[in-house]
Amino acid sequence: MSQRLHKLTRREALRLGGGAAAAVAAAGAGLGAAGVAQAAAPMLGVLRPQVYRFKLGSFEVTNLLDGYNQGSPHPTFGNNQPAETVQAYARANGISPTRMENPYVNTLVNTGKELVLFDAGNGRARMPTAGKLPELLAMSGYKPEQVDVVVITHGHPDHIGGLMEGAGGTPTFPNARYVFGEVEFDYWRKGDGVPDARKANREQFMKVAAPFGEKATFLKGEGEVVAGIRSIPAFGHSPGMLAFHIESDGQRLLNWADTANHYVFAVQQPDWHVGFDHDKEAGAATRRRVFDMVSADKVPVVGYHMPFPSLGWVEKSGTGYRWVPAAYQFNL
Repeated sequence: MSQRLHKLTRREALRLGGGAAAAVAAAGAGLGAAGVAQAAAPMLGVLRPQVYRFKLGSFEVTNLLDGYNQGSPHPTFGNNQPAETVQAYARANGISPTRMENPYVNTLVNTGKELVLFDAGNGRARMPTAGKLPELLAMSGYKPEQVDVVVITHGHPDHIGGLMEGAGGTPTFPNARYVFGEVEFDYWRKGDGVPDARKANREQFMKVAAPFGEKATFLKGEGEVVAGIRSIPAFGHSPGMLAFHIESDGQRLLNWADTANHYVFAVQQPDWHVGFDHDKEAGAATRRRVFDMVSADKVPVVGYHMPFPSLGWVEKSGTGYRWVPAAYQFNL
């Protein structure tokens, strides 16, 4: 092999260096190696996971992101605190002091015998960013007519809005039976003492939920939905809200509905009032009672407003608590 093959002359080195510089210049001008113009990749926006399925014993549990709403933390959270206190707490926990996101997450349980849906999500027309439950059912492999039981944890718009489809009021889940808490159903049906801020909510309930009362099962507090799913009282956020124990083959899960509406403010500061709560002191007492139970027994939780996929644990932290999101535990 000649010396020339492995030792470049100065002129050759300069010539090759110039070619490399030209290639860099062409790339910077949006030109490929052949000098063909290349467009920049377009910005596509946020892409969110919307369906998460996991096993609980012999049950399959699917969480579905019906949508989300964005707004300000205060005065919704820390309703009895100065805005500055809530904002400082948000900064200390690495979240925005002025902006927050509230997800809506439905839980679907396939027991192998019944397909049980917790809550019906937002109606399609309520907001552009929510009301996606029928499409998500299809994405997850189910059809609305396959739902055997619809459980309404409480009567707020994001939980009952999807019960009916279209102007004619066609049931979204035509083959389902319905389960309500008796206290909750009676509160909305009678309409006594409904505050002005909830008058439209009551009208919606009478239109889309009350018609199912004729073929509904009513739970007085603790009661069975199907084998393996039982209710417990969680009054406060609404007058008769229920949470639900789900158990299969010795594995347990609590669907706490709206016991906590935020993974930082409501979990870490359970005594702070929540603007959405009907009875704010009762809401705080329910949070502490439920948090004590699931942290002591190490029971995993799904929550309607927890960050998607809305599955995790509550741990004691000093005099308060903290939310610990599930990682891969339910994938194994």
